[in-house]
Amino acid sequence: MSSTPSAPTAFELLREQYTLRFPTSLEELAGPATGTVNLPLHVVWSGRRSYGLSQHRSRMSLYRTVLAEGQRQDLITFLNLDLLIAQWPALRTLISRPLRDARENRFPELPADEATTAA
Repeated sequence: MSSTPSAPTAFELLREQYTLRFPTSLEELAGPATGTVNLPLHVVWSGRRSYGLSQHRSRMSLYRTVLAEGQRQDLITFLNLDLLIAQWPALRTLISRPLRDARENRFPELPADEATTAA
C-alpha cells in the first residue's frame, strides 16, 4: 500500500507565497526611516496610499500593507530594516498567521515578542 502525499493546506500555500516574496536578507531592506511614503497602485489599489513615517499608526499601517500586498522589490524599496525590527513585536500581531510564520521562519532575527526584544 503506497501513501500519496497530501495536498498542501491553504495555510501552507499562503506561507510559501509570502516566503517567495521576501528578499534574501533583511539587510536588503532600504526603505526610508523618515518622511512620507506614497505606495504605487499595484500595492494599494484602493484607499489610502500616503503614509507618514513619524506617526506610529501610519507607519504600522504602511508596513502591514507592504508586507501583505507588496512584491519582493516593494519590500526592499519601502521597508526600513531598523523600523521593521523595532515594530515587529506589535506588527506581528496585526498580520496574518501565514505571513507571520513565513517571516519568522525565514528571518529568526525578528523577535517573536516583547520579551525577546528586552533580552
